[in-house]
Amino acid sequence: MSKIVSARDAVASIPDGATVASAGVIGWVTPDAVLKALGDRFVDTASPRDLTFYFPCGTGDAMGIRGMDHVAREGLMKRIVSGSYINPVDPATGKRPELMRLVRENRIEAYSWPIGATMHWLREVARKSPGYITAVGVGTYADPRHGGGKFTSKAQDDLIKLIQLEGKDYLFYPSWPIDVAIIRASSADRHGNLSWEDEPLTTSNLALAIAAKASGGKVIAQVRRIVDGRPASQVRVPGLFVDSIVVDPDMMMTTDTPYEPAYFSGRRMPLSDLPFPQMSLDKIIARRVAEEVRRGELAIYGFGAATDVPLVMAEQGLFDGDAMADYPATTEHGAYGGIVMPGWQFSANINPDAILDGVSQFDVIDGGLCKFAALSFAQFDARGVVNVSKFGAANPGAGGFIDIAQNAERLVFAGTFTTNGLKADHGPHGLSIQTEGKVRKFVNTADSITYDVAAGVRERGQSAKIVTERAVFEVTGDGLVLTEIAPGVDLRRDILDLMDFAPARIADPLPLMAQQHFESPELAIAEAV
Repeated sequence: MSKIVSARDAVASIPDGATVASAGVIGWVTPDAVLKALGDRFVDTASPRDLTFYFPCGTGDAMGIRGMDHVAREGLMKRIVSGSYINPVDPATGKRPELMRLVRENRIEAYSWPIGATMHWLREVARKSPGYITAVGVGTYADPRHGGGKFTSKAQDDLIKLIQLEGKDYLFYPSWPIDVAIIRASSADRHGNLSWEDEPLTTSNLALAIAAKASGGKVIAQVRRIVDGRPASQVRVPGLFVDSIVVDPDMMMTTDTPYEPAYFSGRRMPLSDLPFPQMSLDKIIARRVAEEVRRGELAIYGFGAATDVPLVMAEQGLFDGDAMADYPATTEHGAYGGIVMPGWQFSANINPDAILDGVSQFDVIDGGLCKFAALSFAQFDARGVVNVSKFGAANPGAGGFIDIAQNAERLVFAGTFTTNGLKADHGPHGLSIQTEGKVRKFVNTADSITYDVAAGVRERGQSAKIVTERAVFEVTGDGLVLTEIAPGVDLRRDILDLMDFAPARIADPLPLMAQQHFESPELAIAEAV
């Protein structure tokens, strides 16, 4: 009997109360057609009801590739556990995702786990262990003493527990079965064997499939095409583990990208063709962060201002010839080598050398092999706590931030000094603030504990810096030290008066950030000539 069915038929037998798991990374490898069919079934029939959804990472962009927003419906979704949430404003509608409305209005049980836990937990489900134990996240918002990853008051069950082993604190994530796994691959043969030959990420698809089958559940795979066969070394999921295949020949590779083989090195893109960032405050920040990157040290880049660092390094000629190999780099989703892209293309690299699955990648991260990390920040507080997980109306979760920050040796947190309306003039004079941001980022107490940086510096010997467009700080065990200031800004008016707490120290003399960071590339070239 053929395993190839329509998306509608693939989801027709999902019962009330089931746990449904699916994997994607923003728009990448998102099984959008199947998730849409499940949402449509509920609209048409009011069933299935009260499902628990498990998404190891934010799946879909909530716009053209809606992903988990397809199933964000009261009655259909009872509970969601996700490693990250998507919260953009759709430019076509001006609205934020429906899932965020359900979270903000406390309509569902919403939990946020660090992505490392969402990946590694699947392995424990697959081998039928009691659950996943880790030291990653102790003392953060995932710790039951600080909320236990609960993002709504409806979320009453303790899905994360604090335990002690040999006198040390750990987080314990009890395992529970997965009834249906919805995954996506490039192709399948008639037996259901799956391969990812033209995808730049595989994320946790294999782990999801094994966990579902070990739970006695079913696996639905969405693919671009059916093939007659291919070398067995290309098959990542055996057909024995696949129950249904849905073919969607028109599925997008990711947001705004129907298909681009440079993302899996099906072709090599010349560095001159890269989309170098326009001159902006983020570019100033990325240029300064680039000074911290060392040759021969595996660097990992997070979403946001830090993402532009490899692009500005390429623009500066640091990767010319074979020099890119001197600066090994990766992201939390498994691409090695090449250059990570910003915005909706984040997580995949142009011209990668290798691609690991998501579960193995977090083995790398938690094992401390990524020595240097450049991450973004939303808040930094007087205790030395950084927050990216929950602030204002945004509930993005931590993504891979906690795993990366806790296990790297050198940290740089990148972002503008204030936000919401910040405008500044930059050029040969340095920086001049035209309109200050309405929201302060250096606060007395962060809204959420994503990572205690000061504790990492004190207790694990980490080093950490904060890089903004107007100031650079070193994080010490007893507070921030202001180590650099942008030329053209006023120390009191533009920095100290906009912090809810004072730095522990200010370097004296206080060095200026390098002038070239504030100049456009064209101006720098003209001056060199």
